[in-house]
Amino acid sequence: VQLVESGGGLVQAGGSLKLSCTASGTIFKLNYMGWYRQAPGKQRDVVAGITSDGNTNYEYSVKDRFTISRDNAKNTVYLQMNSLKPEETAIYFCNADVQFAPANIFRRSFWGQGTQVTVSS
Repeated sequence: VQLVESGGGLVQAGGSLKLSCTASGTIFKLNYMGWYRQAPGKQRDVVAGITSDGNTNYEYSVKDRFTISRDNAKNTVYLQMNSLKPEETAIYFCNADVQFAPANIFRRSFWGQGTQVTVSS
């Protein structure tokens, strides 16, 4: 299984970006999917997550500005980021709980390689 992120880049403060993450490989079902970010010298923190049936959760500081969504037919999760701030400059990573077979015990977590988001002031 491979997760590939895209959509990062350089944006001015107050601008918007939309990240995408597509999973490929032997996949029976994608369960929980999430976006995380890691700034230089800091730990990786959760940004937002979404269950397979569309329930979402957000880190408090992004709740009114970011929107996570998914297209199960395309094995893709998105993160729409609006009103970006310089302190949100980081590498953004996608994570997915991948189920390989109908039995729920056949599952594993995978990470993408990350996409750089740089917000200039």
